[in-house]
Amino acid sequence: MRYIRGFRDGAAAAALSRRLVADADPGRQYHLMEFCGGHTHAIFRYGVQDLLPGNVHLVHGPGCPVCVLAVPRLDAAIELCLRPGITLVSYGDMLRVPGSRRRSLLKARAQGADVRMAYSALEGLDIAAAHPDRQVVFFAIGFETTTPATAHLILQAQRRGLTNFSVYCNHVVTPAAIQSILDSPEVREWGKVRVDGFIGPSHVSAVIGSGPYEFFAQEYRRPVVIAGFEPLDVLQAILMLVRQLNAGRASVENQFTRGVTRLGNRKAQNLVAEVFELRPQFEWRGLGELPYSGLRIKSRYSDFDAERRFDLTTHAVRENAACQCKAIIRGAKKPTDCALFGTTCTPRDPIGSCMVSAEGACAAYHQYRRGMAAAG
Repeated sequence: MRYIRGFRDGAAAAALSRRLVADADPGRQYHLMEFCGGHTHAIFRYGVQDLLPGNVHLVHGPGCPVCVLAVPRLDAAIELCLRPGITLVSYGDMLRVPGSRRRSLLKARAQGADVRMAYSALEGLDIAAAHPDRQVVFFAIGFETTTPATAHLILQAQRRGLTNFSVYCNHVVTPAAIQSILDSPEVREWGKVRVDGFIGPSHVSAVIGSGPYEFFAQEYRRPVVIAGFEPLDVLQAILMLVRQLNAGRASVENQFTRGVTRLGNRKAQNLVAEVFELRPQFEWRGLGELPYSGLRIKSRYSDFDAERRFDLTTHAVRENAACQCKAIIRGAKKPTDCALFGTTCTPRDPIGSCMVSAEGACAAYHQYRRGMAAAG
C-alpha cells in the first residue's frame, strides 16, 4: 500500500490537473475513450473527471468481458448447467448476468443446477478430480489478461488425465474491438461518437505488449496511451494524449512502463498460441459479429472443448428493448441516458450486463455518481 499511495497523491493530481488546463487548447474539444472498465471505475472513484478541463471529455468503451458477452453464449451456459451430471464453474461476476427471459446462472443454481463460483480457474481442476462421476465445465471468459490462465488450465487437465473436465471458451481479443469501434458508422460516417484517442488497457497490454496498437495510430491516426489503473496514471495518460493531439501526432505511448513493454509477455503469448486459435467470427454484445475477434480451443485439445463435447449451440434472442447496454458498450450513450438506470436496473437486480460486472460502466456510475448531473 505504501507503494500505491504514490500514485494516489492529491498534490500530484492537482499539479497534473493544472498542467492539463494549461496545455488543453481552449479552442478545441478532446474526446478520449478509456477502453478498459478498470479505468472507468478509477475515473469515478477518484474524481478524475472533476480534475479535467471542460473541453476534455471521456468516452466509456466496451472494456469489460462480462459486458460484451453475447446473450446467446450465456444462454447456452445456462442450458448446459441444467443438464443432469453437469457442474459449471465460473468466476463470480458471471453468476448474476441476465440472459434471455431474465434467467441467470444464479437463478439456475436456485433451481437445482450445480453452479460453483471460483476465485481461480485451477479450482475447476480440483472439483473435477474430487467428483469423477460428474462432468465439470469451466466457463472461461475474458480479454487477453485471463486467456493464458485458461490455456494453462487445459494443459494441466491433460497432464492430470481429467477426462471429466472441459472448458466453455468465450475469450476475446482487444484489438478487434478497437477496430470495430473505429470502423463503425457512429464514428466514421455519422459522427455520433467522437473518439480522438484511446487510453489503452494496462493488464491486457502486459500480455500482448504495446505493439498491436501501432496499427490504430498509423492507419486511423488515433493516438494510444497505455495507462495504469491509479488516478495519477490516468491523469498522466490524458495529458500525454492531449499533447499528442495538440502536436498533430498519432503514436503509441506507454505510461505504464512499470508493467508493459512493446513485445509483452512472450511466455504467456506462446502458451495461448499453443492451446487457442482465432475464430473466423464471434459475436460481441453491442458490437455484433466481429471477424477474428474470439478464441477457440485447437483441435489437438478438443477433448477439453465443452462446445464440442456437449454439442453446444446458440440461438438468436430478443433483449430488453429499453436496456441501453449495447449503446453504452459502443460509447454511443452514457448510463444515465438509459431510462432503466438506477430505477428498474440496479446492481441488486440488474437488467443489463453493464450493471452487473465490477468493471461495467453502469455499475461505476451507480456506485460513485448516481443521480449526479455531471455524470450524464
